[in-house]
Formats: sequence, structure tokens, C-alpha cells
Amino acid sequence: MRRSEVLAEESIVCLQKALNHLREIWELIGIPEDQRLQRTEVVKKHIKDLLDMMIAEEESLKERLIKSISVCQKELNTLCSELHVEPFQEEGETTILQLEKDLRTQVELMRKQKKERKQELKLLQEQDQELCEILCLPHYDVDSSSVPSLEELSQFRQHVATLRETKASRRDEFVNIKRQIILCMEELDHTPDTSFERDVVCEDEDAFCLSLENIATLQKLLRQLEMRKSQNEAVCEGLRAQIRELWDRLQIPAEEREAVATVMTGSKAKVRKALQLEVDRLEELKMQNMKKVIEAIRVELAQYWDQCFYSQEQRQAFAPYYAEDYTENLLQLHDAEIVRLRNYYEVHKELFEGVQKWEESWRLFLEFERKASDPSRFTNRGGNLLKEEKQRAKLQKLLPKLEEELKARIEMWEQEHSQAFVVNGQKFMEYVTEQWEMHRMEKERAKQERQLKNKKQTETEMLYGSAPRTPSKRRGLVPNTPGKVRKLNTTIMSNATANSSIRPVFGGTIYRSPVSRLPPSGSKPVVTSTCSGKKTPRTGRHGANKENLELNGSILSGQPSSC
Repeated sequence: MRRSEVLAEESIVCLQKALNHLREIWELIGIPEDQRLQRTEVVKKHIKDLLDMMIAEEESLKERLIKSISVCQKELNTLCSELHVEPFQEEGETTILQLEKDLRTQVELMRKQKKERKQELKLLQEQDQELCEILCLPHYDVDSSSVPSLEELSQFRQHVATLRETKASRRDEFVNIKRQIILCMEELDHTPDTSFERDVVCEDEDAFCLSLENIATLQKLLRQLEMRKSQNEAVCEGLRAQIRELWDRLQIPAEEREAVATVMTGSKAKVRKALQLEVDRLEELKMQNMKKVIEAIRVELAQYWDQCFYSQEQRQAFAPYYAEDYTENLLQLHDAEIVRLRNYYEVHKELFEGVQKWEESWRLFLEFERKASDPSRFTNRGGNLLKEEKQRAKLQKLLPKLEEELKARIEMWEQEHSQAFVVNGQKFMEYVTEQWEMHRMEKERAKQERQLKNKKQTETEMLYGSAPRTPSKRRGLVPNTPGKVRKLNTTIMSNATANSSIRPVFGGTIYRSPVSRLPPSGSKPVVTSTCSGKKTPRTGRHGANKENLELNGSILSGQPSSC
């Protein structure tokens, strides 16, 4: 049993006790029955009115709760629709009071969500408006009157974040381009003369509209300024090159050159003006020193002729080079020719450098070939002979490779330019072939000369005999006695016979016919040498250096050989 029911029964018991107590009082007082009835009616009426009033109040409360439930349900449905969420459903059976409380709580929660979404939407719209004005973009399309869904808010937030990134990127690009524009304007001494240039340079960076059109215009302005700067730099560099050339031609002293050293760098307007003034001054000096300038140009022409491997006919084709009448017209002809030659060399520089490398390698190869045919090279020390042989072998491999590379490059060049590439007046490969042929003929001529010389020497030795050759003496050794040399010469001349048998000179021993001869008067007795197969022990370096003199003494003095 519920406590309320127990309490109700207690209320009935209390009421019964109260009525009994009233009757007892009425009995004691002696109130007649009719009055007792009246008084009991009054008590009943009071109790009934009180209960009716309480019932009415409770009925009113029930009606208010039912009405509140109806209103909350209606509002909750509307909020769910606006917030794009599922309608609220009460779980299980519940009382009117609990239902009203739950509905009211849910309505308050929905109202709060709606308010928050509306506030965020407003904030995002303000940010979007600010960013779109700076970037010159259309505003984000969203219904301000309705409540945005969570997905719509997320997309809006992403859109605003993208705009912020775009703004940051364009701002960085704007600041970077602006800095470069200011530097270019300073370099060119240029002041902003249009409203756009003034907006870029003079106005606040935050006030500049970062539209794609403005960024493109900004980039175009920077390109124009950079082009002007490059043109200015090229003009200044050309003026400097012209000044250096005129300095060299006019032989301007270093003191005068130092006076304009400050304008030999940079490309500002004042620098360009100073350079132009210096060129004008030097041009005037050039006209005053015509002969000196033309002769300087001719020296430079000769250098380019050498670098371009011009033949004598090609050099003579430029007749003004040999003229003696130093006029302004002659100077102009020389200037035009030096410009043409300079451009010609720069266009074909790679080929000319390759030819020059071949020429240097060829000269070095010829030098090693000359040394290879020189007998005195065997007397050198320090390993030079081995080094030269290695270098000569390396060049023999390098020259054909260079020739093949140059041949391929020259053929490609001739196809591109539809003309022959000439060196010293002839095609390069013909020139190379001619050089090899001349080298071969020179070697053949030297070989024939050596054979002829050896033949003549052999005939002379067969007629008169050959003289022994003493090996070259080393430094620090005691030289032979002059008397012995004279005796040796006398012996050679006195003992020469027509039927002498010859041995090569480098053998050191000469065989004579076994005819007994007396030694020359005044000469010392000489010990007869025998071919016993044993070498006579050497007593020292000095004895070794006199080997030919002592070993050949008996033979040249007429003693027969036992061999």
C-alpha cells in the first residue's frame, strides 16, 4: 500500500474522531438535535468546499501540464526540423509530470543548439565577407534565415579556412613582389607614376586587394621593371666593355682609369650616364689618335686570325688591314671587322678550342718523335726517357680520338651551316691527313738519310779502317792521358790496311788481318790479348774508362789476335 493511501485512511480516521468529539461536546452542552443537525451540515459543507477547492486546483495543474506537454512537443518538433535531427521520442510509459519535464528539458537543449549554430553562422559570414572583400571573391552562398546543419557549418568552416590560406599565400606573394618592385624602382631611379604603382608602393599592405587580377598585374609590372633593369644592365655592361676596349686601344694610364672606377659597377641611371660620358670622352680621344687606335685593332685582329686559324689568303682578303691612310672610314672598317671576327669566334669557339687542343697535342707528339730519333736520349738520367715514352704512347692514342671527335662535330656543324669548316684555308680533316702524311714523309726522309750516312761511313771504314770510340766519360772520373790518345791515333793511322775486316763501332773491338807489325818507336811493350773466355779483372773506375784504349792497344799496334 502506498503511503498516500495510508495517509488518506488516517485522514478519514481523524475526521471521524473530530465528528465524535463534536457530538460529545454537543451532548454535554445539551444542544438539541435539530441544531446538532444544522451544525453537522455546516461541518460537512466546510469539508466538502475544502476538498472541492483542492480537487479544482489539482485539476488545473493537470491541465497546465497537459498544455505544456502539447506546446513543448510542438516546439520540439519545429526545432528538430530546423536543426535537421530526428524527432524526440519518449522511451516507455511515463507520467504527465515526467513527460512535461523531459520535453521541457529537451526543448531548452534544442534552443541552445539553435542559438549556437546561428551565432557560428553569423561569425563565419562576417569572416567570409572580410576575406572575400580582400580577395575580391563572391560571398559564400548560405541561407541566413534558416538554421544551418552540422554538415553545412563544417563546409562553411572549410571554405573560410581555404580563404585564409589563399589570403596568406597571395599576401606572401604580394609582399615578395612588392619588395622586388621597390628594389627595381630604386635601381632604375623610377618613381611610381600610376595609381596602381602608388597603391603597391605607398599604400598600406593590408589595404591592397589581393585579387588574381591584381596579382597578375603586379607580376606584369615586375617583369616590365626587370626587363628594363636587364636592358639597363646590358647597356651599362656594353658601355663598360666599350670603355675597357678604348682604354686598351688608347693605352689610357691606370691613374685615369681609377678616376672612373666607381662607375664600373652597378646599373643605376646615374651610373649609366657617367659611363656614357666616359665613352663619349674616349671616342673623342680615339678620333684624335686614329693611327694608334687602328694599330691596336690590327693587333687584336691578328690574334683572332690566329685563334680562328685563318690562312694567309683569308688574312689578305681584308685589304684595309694593309692600308696606310688612317681615316675615320678605315677605323670603321676595322671596327666592323673586329666585331664580325669576335662574333665568329664566339659562335665557333668550341670547335676552335678542339682544333687548338689537337694542334698542341700534335706539336707535343712531333717533339717526342724528334727526341725518340735522337741517340743522345739514352744518356739521360732520372727516368725522363721512360716518362717521354709513356707520354708519346698516350699521345698516339689521344690524337686519333681527338680527330674522330672533331670529325663528328665538324660534320654536324657543316650540315647545320651548309658550308665547309676550314683551318688554315683547307678542310680540317684534309689538314690533319696532310700533317700525318708530311710526318710520314719526314720520317722516311730521315731514314734514308741515316741509311746513306751509314753506307758512306761503312765505305770509308772499309777503305781506311774505323777508329775505336771511347764511351762517354762520367763526371768525377780521371781523364785519359793525352799521350795515350796521341799514340792511339798514330797507331790507327799507321796500321790501317786495305784488307781490314770491320766490326760495328759500338762493339769496342776491331779485328785486323793477322799480320805481324812492330810497335812504333818509343812505344811501350804491349801485352798480347788472348780470347781465353775470361775477363781481365778491373782495378777501378779509371781502368773501366780506359777499357777500349787498353784492350785494343795490341790489335791496333799490329799484334795478332788469338781469336
